[in-house]
Amino acid sequence: MADLLEQIAICIERGKVNKNSPYPPDLKGQDGADELVKQALDQGIAPDDVLGKGLTVGMGRVGQKFSENKVFVPDLLMAAKAMSAGMAHLKPAFESGQAHHKGTFVIGTVQGDLHDIGKNLVAMVVEGGGWKVVDLGVDVSAEKFLAAVKKNPGAAVGLSALLTTTMVNMEKTVRLLKEQAPGTRVIVGGAPLTAEFAKKVGADGYSPDPQGAIKFLAA
Repeated sequence: MADLLEQIAICIERGKVNKNSPYPPDLKGQDGADELVKQALDQGIAPDDVLGKGLTVGMGRVGQKFSENKVFVPDLLMAAKAMSAGMAHLKPAFESGQAHHKGTFVIGTVQGDLHDIGKNLVAMVVEGGGWKVVDLGVDVSAEKFLAAVKKNPGAAVGLSALLTTTMVNMEKTVRLLKEQAPGTRVIVGGAPLTAEFAKKVGADGYSPDPQGAIKFLAA
């Protein structure tokens, strides 16, 4: 069992989607996340173990490498694609209650901002870490964030912004969430942001990379 779960982790870390995938070249022709996750479930390995000891481990490795600048955006995107292929087999287990998410993470780019690359990367890595992700997209109003939190009680929230002109909407969103949904944990991120800014607007955390969001959620 351990060997198969490690193979799954390697496929996620290296971005090996399935047997037909030509990437990475040194794994060409070998089973990928798609086939290996199915094999694991067919062998009776618990869905929670496939997620927690296989998929999540691999995503954690590539996420850590990304934060250390040892791999780059294309590597993270391929890992996320492999992760999605594996997660497709686990979907019935989540729906039936056989597998469980660690929690729910609501994420979006704040109102007035249409940038989504950073937000998408964070969403992919967080989902790979075992969390249910509710991605609200871009140009999201404070009210939409609040509605999503009310629909998903106990969810943590991630706010993204790339434009300095939209950072004011981040403050507005944090304030509304804290007033209307007390106890909601909020993390912010984006190129122009700093830990000082996060503290100033009342957010509970700040991270410059996806791995920081994972650590925040796990704390």
